[in-house]
Amino acid sequence: MKAILFGTALTVAGLSLAATGAEAKGCIKGAVVGGLAGHVAGHGVLGAAAGCAVGRHQANKRDRQENQAQPAR
Repeated sequence: MKAILFGTALTVAGLSLAATGAEAKGCIKGAVVGGLAGHVAGHGVLGAAAGCAVGRHQANKRDRQENQAQPAR
């Protein structure tokens, strides 16, 4: 159990350090949520990695929508 939590923590730390600027925007939150969900399913590290990817995708999608809603100057 401790090994799984430690592995998940290492994955989250690694993902947050590897991602820079806009990439990290949704990664950390997604990795935490995915890591917790994956931990319950028995795959914490995979859940954290998938959560990071989904979080980044959602943050990028939200940014695109906000940029389209703003009028050009």
